[in-house]
Amino acid sequence: MEKIIKAAVERGASDLHIKAGDVFRARINGKLVALTKQRLTPDQTRAIAMKLISSDEDRARIERLRDFDCSWGMPGVGRFRVNVLRQRSSFMIVMRVIPFTVPTIESLRLPDTLTQVAESERGLVLVTGVSGSGKSSTVAAMVHHINRTQHKHVVTIENPIEFLHRDLSCSITQREVGVDTESLVVGLRAALRQDPDVVVLGEMADAEAIDTAIKAAETGHLVIATMPTADVVATVERVIAALPAEEREVGRMRFAEALRAIVSQQLLPEKKDKGRVPAVELLIATPAVRDILRDGGRTADVRKHMADGRKQQGSQTYQQHLDELVEGNLITSDTATAALALTTPPASGGKRGGKQASG
Repeated sequence: MEKIIKAAVERGASDLHIKAGDVFRARINGKLVALTKQRLTPDQTRAIAMKLISSDEDRARIERLRDFDCSWGMPGVGRFRVNVLRQRSSFMIVMRVIPFTVPTIESLRLPDTLTQVAESERGLVLVTGVSGSGKSSTVAAMVHHINRTQHKHVVTIENPIEFLHRDLSCSITQREVGVDTESLVVGLRAALRQDPDVVVLGEMADAEAIDTAIKAAETGHLVIATMPTADVVATVERVIAALPAEEREVGRMRFAEALRAIVSQQLLPEKKDKGRVPAVELLIATPAVRDILRDGGRTADVRKHMADGRKQQGSQTYQQHLDELVEGNLITSDTATAALALTTPPASGGKRGGKQASG
């Protein structure tokens, strides 16, 4: 098993799939490919699950496990976010590869503006995208930039812990939900009593987490969190919709004041299968953007401000960045068209994204 995992990582795999009745598979450059010819038996898959689960208590109840998350490390190869599940009454394991080396904003080819966002003293920064879009790597790169350039206390609350950060110029406290703290919300509330400068959250999935994150930003902290939304407009709509109906107007005002930036991203196949490149949509919360966010009927207008603010604020729409990637010969026009189709459509007719906005 370890030889197969090592070979997959060396080939640039982002995920591994291990399932009873199937071969080892890995996602390489976005495609799921077979790594072996021999199919795994249910007993073999169960044995692998037992090896990956570190807790004696959890191993003892393996026959009762239905959906289980943990992390696992392989010396010299990397760390993995592990999900153990049941399908057709047998075990399946999905492993997300987390490299030992923490990525940088430059190595991920992310916009330079993210360094300025990471250096913010306070505010809410949302990093969004669908599953597998590289959100965790982007957050890790921002934390690494803070760790190298600032003198702060950074508290992360993750489920599970992914990238491991060494203390450089900062003190980094990493807490795992279910191990070090009861839940994301409990951990966040506790973090505010732990003298943090920066709080980093795993995925915010409910109204309570969103409300607590806004409160943390309101009290003078920089809060970096992820959400599973496809683009900036969808993110704004999801945050507002998550607020209780009776508090929505006040919540909209609070969100507008707390927001520092929204980063939405997709990972797209490079030409000639060389790898994947991020397409990034970036909203910087300027006074004009905050005015839009306070008005429930103007959410779609943020796209125009993203497009117009590219030179001065460093913001950009998906359309603008996709055009740049096509012109730079990094992706095909078909890839750009398919990527744009996955974003929130404009409120009215005409072209999407930046071209619509700047017209």
